[in-house]
Amino acid sequence: MSECTHDCSTCSANCSSREQSKESMIEKLGHGSKIGKVIAVVSGKGGVGKSLVTSLLAVNSQRNGNKTCILDADITGPSIPKIFGVDGGVMSDGEAMIPPESKTGIKIMSVNLLLPDETDPVAWRGPIIAGCVKQFWTDVAWGENDVMFIDMPPGTGDVPLTVFQSLPVDGMIIVTSPQDLVSMIVGKAVKMAKLMNIPILGIVENFSYFRCPDCDKEHHIYGESKVDAVAAENGIEKVAKLPIDPKLAAACDAGMIELFEGNWLDNIL
Repeated sequence: MSECTHDCSTCSANCSSREQSKESMIEKLGHGSKIGKVIAVVSGKGGVGKSLVTSLLAVNSQRNGNKTCILDADITGPSIPKIFGVDGGVMSDGEAMIPPESKTGIKIMSVNLLLPDETDPVAWRGPIIAGCVKQFWTDVAWGENDVMFIDMPPGTGDVPLTVFQSLPVDGMIIVTSPQDLVSMIVGKAVKMAKLMNIPILGIVENFSYFRCPDCDKEHHIYGESKVDAVAAENGIEKVAKLPIDPKLAAACDAGMIELFEGNWLDNIL
């Protein structure tokens, strides 16, 4: 073994120095808040349905009796408030921001709730975006919650690094789609999880199939599923397949995701 340089950014070993360094970088959850588990929903590319999966997991969690909240870390492409039908500004108690709640009591914090118009672009550079995400952790009065889901931006850039280094993430769920690039894209997410020493809790394949309402047959519009093989290759035990369902799309557009019916993600958490 080579001599330790104490520069964890150039080393993949999981030693005591790395753990102490990681702990020292974790931001404190402020304002008397308490969160049991923090779960990040990630993908190697955009457009695969991270926000949908985050929302469905949060709804399932709340239905199972857990006090649940969502931190929308996709600063330049926030969609969680729209999916839940939450709008209007964010209140403050003078010391912290008060996250608005969905119809069933899921607490949500997103940059879209702070904009004058939800269609306004967030034209910020990386460090400012990363700082905003940390403030959503430190400067929000989350209260007591059993589970927080973090809707991550795609890729492995500034914000994912900020989240994994600054927040006590207990595990991640990878979202992908049934295309030939899936193995490479998932591989990137898996390697990042190993680099940051974060457990992978499961993988969700979105757009997996379409079930015909007339004949009840499954049609693989984007090709046959590859997620089981990719999961096995990367040692991921829990797999879920989310169908193309017009009702889900309509529920998101109407801000009524909490009314969805389906057990596709029940085995993930």
